[in-house]
Amino acid sequence: MREATTRSLRVTWVLAGCTLAVLVAAAPGALRDAWERGGIYLFSWEFLEDLPRRLTGPGRFRFVLQPLVAILLGVRAGHGDARAGRPPYILAVIAHAQHRRQMLAETARGLANIVLFGILLDAVAQWLILGVAHPGAALVVGPVLIGLPYAFARAVSNRISRLRGR
Repeated sequence: MREATTRSLRVTWVLAGCTLAVLVAAAPGALRDAWERGGIYLFSWEFLEDLPRRLTGPGRFRFVLQPLVAILLGVRAGHGDARAGRPPYILAVIAHAQHRRQMLAETARGLANIVLFGILLDAVAQWLILGVAHPGAALVVGPVLIGLPYAFARAVSNRISRLRGR
């Protein structure tokens, strides 16, 4: 078990290194683009206008795959929460301080690689579609594709498991 944990941690560090390398490599182009445009891409109308282009360009399958994986992991975690007698995920994080730290730590461990991979994929997809990668946008879009479906699926599956158990 310890060997599997060490291997998983190693994969996380390699993925984090690759993601960081891509974001650092993208920074000069994004800074040049921000200078020419007179603002940061993430806070511009162009960011919103480019979202539909991401849905049709290379890497569009990730808009299905990443949320699907997050939902499956959320369902699994939600069933575990129900078995452990913990409240639904979103409610626990917001209103139950005694569960908050544990649940957020579990989420971080369970989703670290997927979130890193989402950020990496978004940066590469931006480069392929837009010709420049914007690190800020990748840091927002990647985690949102994973975080929201995960939290919702974890909360709903907990509630369904509790209702079935009654």
